[in-house]
Amino acid sequence: MDRKIRIGALISGGGTNLQAIIDSCESGNIAGQMVFVGSDNPDARGLERAQKHSIVSFAVDYRKIIRGFKDEPEKISVPDDFNLEEAIRKQSFFPRDENPFRVKNFLLTRAIAEAELINKMKPYSCDLLVLAGFMRNLTPYFIDRINTDPKNPCIMNIHPALLPSFPGVDGYGDTFRYGCKVGGCTAHFIDYGEDSGPIIGQRAFAIQSDDTLDSIKKKGLQMEWELYSECIQLFAQGRLKTNKMTFTLANGKPVSRTVVTIS
Repeated sequence: MDRKIRIGALISGGGTNLQAIIDSCESGNIAGQMVFVGSDNPDARGLERAQKHSIVSFAVDYRKIIRGFKDEPEKISVPDDFNLEEAIRKQSFFPRDENPFRVKNFLLTRAIAEAELINKMKPYSCDLLVLAGFMRNLTPYFIDRINTDPKNPCIMNIHPALLPSFPGVDGYGDTFRYGCKVGGCTAHFIDYGEDSGPIIGQRAFAIQSDDTLDSIKKKGLQMEWELYSECIQLFAQGRLKTNKMTFTLANGKPVSRTVVTIS
């Protein structure tokens, strides 16, 4: 494939996965080019990585927006195209019995931040948006404006656990504390839940009796860098397809899932 895909990235911290992707693009292991790096944290060290490679970088200060909403909610302007009822109906990272006030405030503040993020991304259109240590749940408001073709998702994430086990912010820590004998990482597309989207690929490693949390993280990070680049290249080659499939559970109940196949 001669054409290089345009890749955007969102980060929150040091950006080691970001660096691995940039390196793979520059070496030709990924048929793509990084066109922007955005962050929810103006102090994210990963922004410096982007600047060293002359990649456009920007930040939207989520903490400032959330704090401003809490202190002076009357001064906060919600995006005109945001529909709270629709966002509540679509999201699946909060249980249905969650405090409605908490759900509402979460979705409102994130929509405000996400609208700013979208505006900063607009001048640099991308084919694929990768989350490289972006520590924020994306809401339906953002996802629907990036994933404009439901049959061809274009927001990818790398997670530090073998999903569907241990979703959330501390995959390696949860794996270690549970006493698992195997750990790993998962590349997946984003959906409306927390780390619940269709799985693209996984890598696993054995956890030995003398392993520590730090040694597990070291093993996992190396695999993340390799797996993420491989999955992005599959996307660049047009080899990832999503399909709705129906499975029958042990109790006889049918359940539908979106799965990724590699052609």
